[in-house]
Order: sequence, then structure tokens, then C-alpha cells
Amino acid sequence: MAEYAERHRAVWPEMRQALTDTGWRNYSLFLREDGLLIGYVEADDLEAAQAAMAETEVNARWQAEMAEFFTGLEGRGPDEGFQLLTEVFHLEGK
Repeated sequence: MAEYAERHRAVWPEMRQALTDTGWRNYSLFLREDGLLIGYVEADDLEAAQAAMAETEVNARWQAEMAEFFTGLEGRGPDEGFQLLTEVFHLEGK
């Protein structure tokens, strides 16, 4: 987990740019001590943003680098293991 967190403190500039270019906004990852990983991302169309990202060369390289940190994906890549959650509450800002 320490290595995973360290790698995310140094996300490649071209990876950051590809995420932005493909419509990802306010993307955050949270890692709990037991390995639970929660991600939050905003996009106008998440499926389209994911598909566009999957087409980038930098994403292929990044996913290959991150694959060692993920288990139980039955042959899917780390970026294909998303489980979407339903929002049940939201407090609006002022």
C-alpha cells in the first residue's frame, strides 16, 4: 500500500493531462489501511471518459505499472474494476 500511495504522489504529467483531456474532473483516490481503495471522479459522461482514456497509450502504460497492486479482477485491468455507487445524500455548498 505504501508503494501504491508513493506512485500516486508522482503520477506522470502525461497521465494527468490525458485524464483532463478525456473529461475526468475532481478525481481523488482514498486508501484505507486494510487496502480498501475508494475513488471519486466527476465527468459529464463517465462511460465516455473511461472509453476515451482506455484508448490512450499513456493509460496502457500506467495500467501495466499498477496491475501488480490489484487482485480478484478476473483478467480485467485495474481501471476496469470500478464498482459504481449510488449517491444517497449530498449537501449543497453555498
